[in-house]
Amino acid sequence: MKPFPLIENAYKQAHEQFLELGVDTDRALQRMNHVILSIPCWQADDIQGFEISAGGASGGIQVTGNYPGKARNIQEMRKDLEFVLSLIPGNHRVNLHAIYGDFSGQHVDRDAITINHFKGWIDWALSLRSGIDFNATCFGHPKAAGMTLSNRDQDIRKFWIRHVMACREISAGIGKGISQPCVHNLWIPDGSKDTPVERLTYRMLLKESLDEIYAVKYPSIQMKDSVESKLFGIGSEAMTVGSHEFYLAYALQNKLMLCLDNGHFHPTEQVADKISSLLPFVDGLLLHLTRGIRWDSDHVVTLNDDIQLIAQEVVRSGALNMVHLGLDFFDASINRTGALVAGSRAVQKAFLFALLEPTDHLIQLEREGRFFERLAMLEEMKSMPFGAVWDYYCLMMGTPPGHRYIQEIQKYEKEELAGR
Repeated sequence: MKPFPLIENAYKQAHEQFLELGVDTDRALQRMNHVILSIPCWQADDIQGFEISAGGASGGIQVTGNYPGKARNIQEMRKDLEFVLSLIPGNHRVNLHAIYGDFSGQHVDRDAITINHFKGWIDWALSLRSGIDFNATCFGHPKAAGMTLSNRDQDIRKFWIRHVMACREISAGIGKGISQPCVHNLWIPDGSKDTPVERLTYRMLLKESLDEIYAVKYPSIQMKDSVESKLFGIGSEAMTVGSHEFYLAYALQNKLMLCLDNGHFHPTEQVADKISSLLPFVDGLLLHLTRGIRWDSDHVVTLNDDIQLIAQEVVRSGALNMVHLGLDFFDASINRTGALVAGSRAVQKAFLFALLEPTDHLIQLEREGRFFERLAMLEEMKSMPFGAVWDYYCLMMGTPPGHRYIQEIQKYEKEELAGR
């Protein structure tokens, strides 16, 4: 990256201004190494995957828009992801769904996938020194038209049990192959469009399925399990089997990670507040960061209040080493690679902003009951030269600072995406 004297000089001035408040910007930038994002591959192709008979999104998931240039095969997806990772400061991970295996044009049903279908991804990740996370894909399949792991039809339920068990085995194989834990997350679309009379039966069936799935143990150095709840979805407006309360209880009882998606709760709920409520009881949390508009619409993440509050709660709690950060959005109405880069950088900005707080001083003011001073200090932080520190961080990590990444996206669209 070429020198940017204006950015370097601005950083030096910002460094001195933050030091007046007791904040060392150099240390904050070092701590950014612990802000590792898991980038959702499904944004690159609208959740289509590489199955020979791809079912695409379903189960209440909708991808809107038809912007040109989506990835059509595994080679194009990897190329897009490499480009995206080159524009995001730091070393990050890629998040795969089970439908993104290398199936070589063969029909492989969900319960028959193996680590062999993902060896290419392992080699690819090793070449980039990147990590991989994994998800069972319990949607976009004929057997997902109704319930999956809570289905009263034992044959269908067993099919999905085999699928998730295969995904956990693959996750462990990925973790072993890349020598770092692979987080396996489980979300299912099971629910009811209208108010059901029978709820307990479905939840007992889901518990039975999960008990069978998680009876198989893997070393934590290879894989970590998380379960993800949802308030509602299209087609499951009245009841979701895997509610927040269900998975909270199950995760605590079985020592699994709980996944909190900030689009999966009531619009007035603050997911940030849930983080410190759970940290005393769990070994780790998975956060899926998205932007819901009126409902769980999975818009591209922006630097909004919700994301900022989540980042602040993680940093203020000293929990960077306990929280796994994943992005979860899909938007086909804009440049898909640009969406991934913009969303990722927005999350990083939120965490850098949180790391630049004089946390110890704010806590001291709070403990002493000096609430005016606390309020005033928090307000002053909003106008501190955060942007100068962010630009320098990008420069330091060899990625375009400020708005300059937009030009790189436009160039890639012209040279690569336009021809698809």
